[in-house]
This record gives sequence, structure tokens and C-alpha cells, in this order.
Amino acid sequence: MFSSLLIANRGEIACRVIKTAKRLGVRTIAVYSDADREALHVKLADEAVHIGGSPARDSYLSIDKIIAACTATAAEAVHPGYGFLSENAKFAEALAAAGIVFVGPPAGAIEAMGDKITSKKLAAEAGVSTVPGHMGLIGDATEAVMIARAIGYPVMIKASAGGGGKGMRIAWDDREAAEGFERSRSEAASSFGDDRIFIEKFVTEPRHIEIQVLGDSHGNVVYLGERECSIQRRNQKVIEEAPSPFLDAATRRKMGEQAVALAKAVGYQSAGTVEFIVDKDRNFYFLEMNTRLQVEHPVTELVTRLDLVELMLRVAAGEKLPLAQEDIRLDGWAIESRLYAEDPYRNFLPSTGRLSTYRPPAETADEPPFVRNDTGVYEGGEISTFYDPMIAKLCTWAPTRREAIEAMATALDEFEIEGVGHNIPFLSAVMNQQRFRDGRLTTGYIAEEFPNGFSGVELSEEVLERIAAFACCAAHAHESRGFAGADRPALPAERTVVIGDRRWAFALSERHGEYWLTHAGRKTLVEMHWAPGDTIARARVDGDVLVMKAQRTTGGFRVRYRGADLAVKVLLPRVAELLPLMPRKVPPDLSRFLLCPMPGQVVRIDVSEGDVVEDGQTLAIVEAMKMENVLKAEKRARVARVRVAAGAVLAVDEVIMEFEAV
Repeated sequence: MFSSLLIANRGEIACRVIKTAKRLGVRTIAVYSDADREALHVKLADEAVHIGGSPARDSYLSIDKIIAACTATAAEAVHPGYGFLSENAKFAEALAAAGIVFVGPPAGAIEAMGDKITSKKLAAEAGVSTVPGHMGLIGDATEAVMIARAIGYPVMIKASAGGGGKGMRIAWDDREAAEGFERSRSEAASSFGDDRIFIEKFVTEPRHIEIQVLGDSHGNVVYLGERECSIQRRNQKVIEEAPSPFLDAATRRKMGEQAVALAKAVGYQSAGTVEFIVDKDRNFYFLEMNTRLQVEHPVTELVTRLDLVELMLRVAAGEKLPLAQEDIRLDGWAIESRLYAEDPYRNFLPSTGRLSTYRPPAETADEPPFVRNDTGVYEGGEISTFYDPMIAKLCTWAPTRREAIEAMATALDEFEIEGVGHNIPFLSAVMNQQRFRDGRLTTGYIAEEFPNGFSGVELSEEVLERIAAFACCAAHAHESRGFAGADRPALPAERTVVIGDRRWAFALSERHGEYWLTHAGRKTLVEMHWAPGDTIARARVDGDVLVMKAQRTTGGFRVRYRGADLAVKVLLPRVAELLPLMPRKVPPDLSRFLLCPMPGQVVRIDVSEGDVVEDGQTLAIVEAMKMENVLKAEKRARVARVRVAAGAVLAVDEVIMEFEAV
């Protein structure tokens, strides 16, 4: 084993690698950019080296600077994590030339599998099922449309060097094919420095299922089961699980054997992932091979009880795999939710800023269900505009899928994040959808279940009544705080709880910490584990357990539970009667403005002052977190004023242009 390891990455994956390396007694070396001076991975490593400016091209993508850091610290090996240089064959070659071990596959395997056109050809030669498509180079949008027509719509337009959902579009007609080609090529050039594009048939009702493989330098390759990664947004995975609720043993074995065959065909060593598209009849087709550790590797670790980072290190050190295919067992069920700094209420636009509150649920591994949280942030740290907006990867494991889902739903309710927008409400909503719980998944799940975007969750009447009962008791506890015994003042026994347009009239009595509520002639027992100042509340209402975020507000509480964000008012009956008479503030009309929906840079302005635009017409393109976002007109209007130009860096809600009626 190596005595020193440099991690050529940042964020949660750098912290994850450091954790295993330290357990193995390996000295860890972090690298960091200007933006990451105070990052968690820098604090966790034994040593840290500054490698340049905040943009990735000036730091984490600079091969020369990474190698210089290795030389300065006498690092024997480099773990690339995922993203950045992890699938860069030139990086692996440069390390080898400098006498430094690359913790990953040979450069030849990276090069062969990193080019999606070449990898498709190699997969077909290795006997792996592939999707029909055009693997040659495509010159322009006109040629892309002709190829798409020949294949037959719908088609997938993809960057040859792509990954992480960047440079990828689905086209259903000629117009979308032309526009998708231009956008994919532009994103590919800016993200990967390679604008080559290919087109293939888009499989309808597809599932995204991938096989984890592991090879050594002695010719041994095994597969470690599959991961279901169908819950995606903009081709970016959001929720993953292992195993898949869809595969049977025979299909799993066939997919695993083909993945191993491909790995052997390219002389693969280290951890890698072979991704497949699977149709409704369990026919599967090769998608691509990721020649690195995947973001979602923890779910495989949880069901196999293997540490993939440790195995990568041992393979890189020349050791044989310590297990054969027959030794691998899948035990239980694991789910991973990716927590991103993005606002689900605003079409998942990126959010940046300081984490004023960051309190994940407690990690547990003693008794199921298990909870694991992989992160690279801390309370008080910042989410930067320069990198991926991931906050954490929250994982749960349980003996069954149903139990793992319920554990995830509870863990999400316990996760406290303030200061930036985040997608916890959306993740919670998915966990409680019957379709998800039934395992009826496709890559179109989010678009199908949330066709108009995410606007919160409507809880059932029964759940709302339990929350109202808790709030009534919590308000009583808040008002009686600081008093005991005979000193406690007489508090009103009757309260009205209002949530939206619903209301409940309760009569309350309390004895030895137990609360009895009477509503509509029925009694309810509330046992509460909450005290004034607590932000997480645990309550048992007639035997049903609730875990929720509960923050005191004027006249009540803000309660967040299972994706719902509720303003709960606890009022005296007479005040509740007068509530409808209170004036309400009317929000301003912003319909005549095009506002920047996220912090980002204007790539292009497509209209001029005086132009008449139509509903759906492209107005501008804003780049944020390496993704290009097309802003379109919502109705027919005339452009009265354009306030910014291409290249401008804008804050969220900054005005891009103004409109007037035609």
C-alpha cells in the first residue's frame, strides 16, 4: 500500500477518499483553489496545496499544477475522484511519466471508453447489446437533422466526451434536433473542450440501470450488482438505489456478464461502471462506461459491505482482488438521495450562498435502518458558483426496499439546511409517491410526475390534523415555558389551529407531559419530544410517529414535513374568527420583466429592443453551474428595453429585459 495519496478533487468525494485512506494509515494530501481555501476536504487532509484560481480550468483541471503538487509533497499516488481529470487519459499518462501511480484504469481503457463513439464500437465487438445510432462525426445542425430523420424520432443527441448530463438533449422533431445539436455542441465545447456529437435512437419508457465492475492487474474482473438510476432531471441522476426493483436474477446476470466482457476487452483495472438503458421488457442496451468511481457508489457499498475506495487503492498498489464472483452477495436495500443547492420551486435553478444552518441526521450503522451522509460542506461554509452545487449524498440501508424508503423519508425530514435553496422538499415528495414506492420508474419519471414543475406537496387531511394537533400542544408548551407547578399561569384550554383554508378547534388538557386534545367530539393523545428552541420535533399522535422541522413564528410555527412547507397558526378562537378580515399583501406584478432565474452569466441575447416576440420564443441563454439555460417568452409582447449584454454576470432576479404590450 502507498504511504501517501494526493486527492485531485474537491468536495464530498475528496472527503470520502480521505476517510478511507486515513483508515488505512495513508498520508492524505488535498489540493484546493482560491474558492476552496476553507473547504472541508482541506481541513480533513494531513496536508493541503494551493493550486490556482477558482475556475476549474485554473486549478482542478490543470494537469501541470496537480503533478507539481505531487512532486512538492512526495505523493506516491493520486486518486482522481469523479469529474475534473478523473477520465482524462492524458492525466493518467502524465502521472505515469512522472512515476506517480494513478488510482484508476489504464490510460488506454480511459481513452477507449471515454469516447462514446469508440466505446459503442468496442462494446458491439465484445458482444454487448447496443442502441441503433450514428457513430460518425456530425458537421452541422442540418446534417444532424438528416441523421435524426434516418434513425427515426425520438433521438438522443449526446456529446462524445460528455458526462453528468452536460451536452445531452432529446429531440422529437427537426426543430428540436437542430436546436439540441447546437446547444449540445456548445456545452460540450465549454465543459470538455471537445465538441464532437453523436446521435442514437432514444428508447421510450427507459430505465437507467448500471453495473458496477471491479478489475485488477492480474486479469480478474467481477461485477458487484446493479444500481437503479432512473430518477433523473436534465439527465442528471437525483435518486439511486441498489438493487433495482425491476431486474430479475437472470437479467442481472446477463448484464453483469456483458459488463465484465467489455471490461476485459479493454484491459480494465480499478472500479468502473457500465451503464445500460433497459426497456419495459427488460431488453438492455449499452449506454456508456464510466472509467472512474461513480457519485452513487455508496449504495453498492451498503448492499455488498465492500469499501470501493479501499479496493481501488489496493488494485492500484498491484494487489489481487480479494474476492471472486461467487463470493459477492447483495444484502438488503440501499437508497441514495443527492442533496443539491437548487430551488425546486423555481425549476431547480442553482442556489449559492452561505450555509447558515447545516445539520444532517445522525449517521447510524449499529442497528438497521442505517443512515450514511457523504458530504464536503459544513455549517458556515459557502456553496460556490464555480462548481457542482451538491451539498451531500444521503443514504439509507434496510433489509427491505419499503423500510429503506421510509428511513430515507425520515432522514430527509431530520436534515436541516438554511441559507441556500435546496431540493429536500422535492426528494421528500418523491419518497412518498406511490409510483416510486411501487418501483414503477423510468428516466422520464420527474417530467411525468411533475409536468408543471414542483410546487410543494399536498398532505392528506389525516396528516394535516396530526400536524395541527402537534402545533396546538407545542404552542401550549411554548407559552408555559419557565413555569412549574403552582407558578404556571392559567392558559386558555381552547385553541384554533389554521393551516391554509383548513382549521381545527381543539380543547387541550395536559398531565405529566401527555396532552389530550378534544376535536369534533373525538379525543387525541399527543406524546411530544419537543421543547421551545428545538428545530426538529418528534411527536406521537394517537400512535402515529411524526418527525418534522418545526420553527416558531409569530402566532404559530413553520412546519416542514414530507415535502410540504406549512404555515401553521395557533390562535385563540376569537382571533381565528377575525383572521379572514385581515388585509393581505398583494405581490407585485413582474410579468413585464424577464428576470434572471439564477446566479449566472449571460451567454447570448437573441432579441433587440423593439422586437415583437411570440410565446415560446428564445430570448436569452444564461449559463450557471456549467449548464446553459434557455429563457423563453411566456406570451406575445414587444421588447421595450434590454438591460444587459452577453457576458454580464447577474444575480438571481436581476432584470434582463422589459416588455410592453403589443
